[in-house]
Amino acid sequence: MTKGEIITEKGTLKVEFFDKDAPIAVANFVKLSKSGFYDGLTFHRVIPGFVVQGGCPRGDGRGGPGYQIKCELDGQNQYHEQGVLSMAHAGRDTGGSQFFIVLSREQTAHLDRRHTCFGKVYEGLDIIEQLRQGDKIVKITIEEDQ
Repeated sequence: MTKGEIITEKGTLKVEFFDKDAPIAVANFVKLSKSGFYDGLTFHRVIPGFVVQGGCPRGDGRGGPGYQIKCELDGQNQYHEQGVLSMAHAGRDTGGSQFFIVLSREQTAHLDRRHTCFGKVYEGLDIIEQLRQGDKIVKITIEEDQ
């Protein structure tokens, strides 16, 4: 199982990735993280009770890595609940680097099987609630099983 840490200015979020349910999204996130793509980027969109979104190199929600990946919506873990990491996109199969972290199941159930869930925060849920627009991702580290 792939695990990682999203280190923010407010603290560290420990994440387990859904390797089996979203292998394309996990591999993409791991690749971008290991290359340092996310280092220093901001959470450009924060909607209380809904999501915290980051991963845009432009900082305005309109940027990406220069390519798009397919949505993976059929796995077992495709439900948006608190702490889930999910791919942001501008329509099916248009994800790239932007992702969001779910703040509330009540406000995000309509996203199930529309956005790829690819991981979940298992430690640091209290930190997610503290994140604000403009807060930085310091670094993302990845630990893969050998």
